[in-house]
Amino acid sequence: MAVIIPFQVIHPGKDLWNRIAALPYDVYNREEAREEAAKDPLSFLNIDRPETQFPPDMDMYAPEVYEKAASLLWEEIHAGDFVKEGEPCFYLYELTMEGRSQTGLCALASIDDYLSGVIRKHENTREEKELDRICHVDVLNAQTGPIFLAYRQNQELKRLMAEGKEGEPAFDFISEDGVRHRGFKVTGDLSAKIREAFASVPRLYIADGHHRTASAVKVGLKRRAEHPDYSGKEPFNFFLSVLFPDEELMILDYNRVVKDLNGLTDQEFLKKLKEKCEVLSVTFSPKKPAEKGQVSMLFGGQWYLLSFRKEIRKDDPVEGLDASILQKEILCPILGIQDPKTDKRIDFVGGIRGYAELVRRVETDARVAFAMYPTSIGELFAVADAGALMPPKSTWFEPKLRSGLFLHSLEEGEEEV
Repeated sequence: MAVIIPFQVIHPGKDLWNRIAALPYDVYNREEAREEAAKDPLSFLNIDRPETQFPPDMDMYAPEVYEKAASLLWEEIHAGDFVKEGEPCFYLYELTMEGRSQTGLCALASIDDYLSGVIRKHENTREEKELDRICHVDVLNAQTGPIFLAYRQNQELKRLMAEGKEGEPAFDFISEDGVRHRGFKVTGDLSAKIREAFASVPRLYIADGHHRTASAVKVGLKRRAEHPDYSGKEPFNFFLSVLFPDEELMILDYNRVVKDLNGLTDQEFLKKLKEKCEVLSVTFSPKKPAEKGQVSMLFGGQWYLLSFRKEIRKDDPVEGLDASILQKEILCPILGIQDPKTDKRIDFVGGIRGYAELVRRVETDARVAFAMYPTSIGELFAVADAGALMPPKSTWFEPKLRSGLFLHSLEEGEEEV
């Protein structure tokens, strides 16, 4: 069963929540991060992407880069830009986007639950990306980016979350992208009831933040090795999380663009495609996939609706995913994309950018775009429960959790387990 505990949350000081809150470090490329961080010295992106504090040619993984992040963080904490709660607590974190709300619990999760499979993953991680966050957490001596976890909703937790939002929020602001963020501190009897309710939750699932999770766990294991007499209550045995019920989550499409046709003519490409799909021309306006097994395609200035033929559909949790079928039956054999993680001829476009971005890419640097039907949270759970992995770039969650709102210090001490 899942271990979820409150902690002494470090958070922005009064009236600074909006200024400090920042989108996750990995949604920006290097140039975008530099531009965004320059907008406000208190933006948490300055700490999350500390290379922005150096000349553009600076090695972003140099030791002094991580040391700069640590100095910025602890200077701001000592200056009062961040404050630390005097007692362990939970926070409820509500995000509202386009009229739809989701409420998560900010808490600490156990690295042992990750190691034992109580917390399940659906993606592999890349070592170089792990190393960056390992250094970031280790040098800062703090976890600064919450892991986005999901769980299957139950009525008791739903009732307790609603009760926790009855009072005045600790923060309430609307970010530049129009998302409303509210937070509610939870202590006392309600905190105890929430802990008890989560003790009956058999599994948690990483929705977003696989690299942050793996990095937090590896820092914890490193510190266990350095402290062989550890008790299990030290802060490094836990990682910063926000946990959301599955029924409130929204997964957007994660789309693909391919730069060329692998040497095929337009007619040859369409002929091969029709062997795998029913291909319907839908004029010059996009028709979004209405169900699993459908893909919209932009090619030659024309939109098409593709429906996978029955013989290539699968019941397997992984092979039955639309992203898997597209890769196995079209991208690989027809367009020559052997490994979508490394092939420079394919790129991925998050659904938040809309179909207009697919049109722009096909008009500039790509020959064909595929717009996917969104993966469901049920499919994600099924893959994770099977101990399997999704194809890369299968899920795009919105809205994104903000970094800088909740921090977990790894300084010496013990958590309230």
